[in-house]
Formats: sequence, C-alpha cells, structure tokens
Amino acid sequence: MTILVVNPNSNPDVTAAIEQTAAAFRLDETTKIEVQDLAEAPFGIESQRDGDLVAPMLTDIAAERRDLTGLVIACFSDPGLAACREVAPCPVWGIGEAAVATALARADTAGVVALSTGSVARHWRAWRRLGVATRIVGEEPVSLSVAQSGDRDVLPALAEAGQRLIRRGADIIIMGCAGMGGQAHDLEQRLGVPVIDPVAAGIGMALAHVLSGRHALAAGL
Repeated sequence: MTILVVNPNSNPDVTAAIEQTAAAFRLDETTKIEVQDLAEAPFGIESQRDGDLVAPMLTDIAAERRDLTGLVIACFSDPGLAACREVAPCPVWGIGEAAVATALARADTAGVVALSTGSVARHWRAWRRLGVATRIVGEEPVSLSVAQSGDRDVLPALAEAGQRLIRRGADIIIMGCAGMGGQAHDLEQRLGVPVIDPVAAGIGMALAHVLSGRHALAAGL
C-alpha cells in the first residue's frame, strides 16, 4: 500500500520539509509514503496561473500511478484536485481541504495564516465552495514567498498573524502553505491554541484510509 505525496512546485526546500513531515507517518516497513516534487513546475505556487500550470502535471501522475493507495497534493491551494480525482485509481486529498476539515473537526472557528495577500482570494473561493466560509474568521497574510515560508526567522511574523486571528475569534490556526508546516509546533507553543500543519492533515487522512482498509482486510470484511 503506497501513499504518494506530491509537492507541485520545484523548490527542494519545500520538498524536504514535506519529507520531514511524512517521515513521522511511516509507522513500519509496510507504510510506504513517497514524496516527490515537479521538476518542470514553478519554484512556488503563488498565483492562480501557477496552480493552473501544474494541474495537468498532477493529473498525469494521478492517471499513470496505478499502484497507489492514496495521493496527496501538497499545496494549500489544492491545484488540480478535481481533475486528479477523476482519473486516479485511488482517493486523492488536497492539503487545503484536509487542513480545514481537520481544524473544523476540532474547533468551532478557524483562522488562516496565509502566505501572501494574493493567496487570500484563492482560499476564500475554496472556503465558499466547501461551505465553510462562515466558520473561517479571517486570513492574515504574512507577505512571504514560498521560498521564504520555512525560514526560522519568519516565526515571529507567523505568531503576530496568528495572534490577530485569535483576537478576531479563531479557536484554531491553520498554516496556509506546505512550507510553513515545520513550524507548527513552535507556533502552537507561542499562541496557546492548536495549529494545523496542512501537510500533516493531508497525510493523516490518507494514512487513516490505508489503515482502515487494512483493518477491514484483517477482519475479513
């Protein structure tokens, strides 16, 4: 049983951060979680155009990898998600949808620390489509590029954005970029409220699917 996690940009630092998160979910030798990026993709998904550009690349992977038990698109904007679900032989998760579902399963209201002002409009389109917009108290952009998202020196800016969201009524904070995930624990310690790493949310859902299938097989269901 194989879960593939795709970073749909060509930034090796973001891929390394995703790999670090994935490592925590490899429970044993039977839990195979692969991580890859897209060498031909933009260095970061920072616009709708970037997302539209990588969607066909993701769809090709989804159609070609017939061995997969689960596929995770590790970009918060969930590029190509609907198309991948049409062609993949397995369930497909986008980390944006997964992060919001995880957050709203734990708390009544959530706030999103967004990468940039430009990403906020894309996110709100998704929240309205999912029917959860009334439970998102807001988004606070930190004006970073994808390449900067994992830098340790941006933690104070992430914390300030999180504090503004808490003052607006957020019970839980969602990190709005795959590259931010490595700082979720430290941010949670600073803010005193739960913080959702979207990559962990996506992989967690895929792994739960794999484990539930394994349980059904063991039970003879």
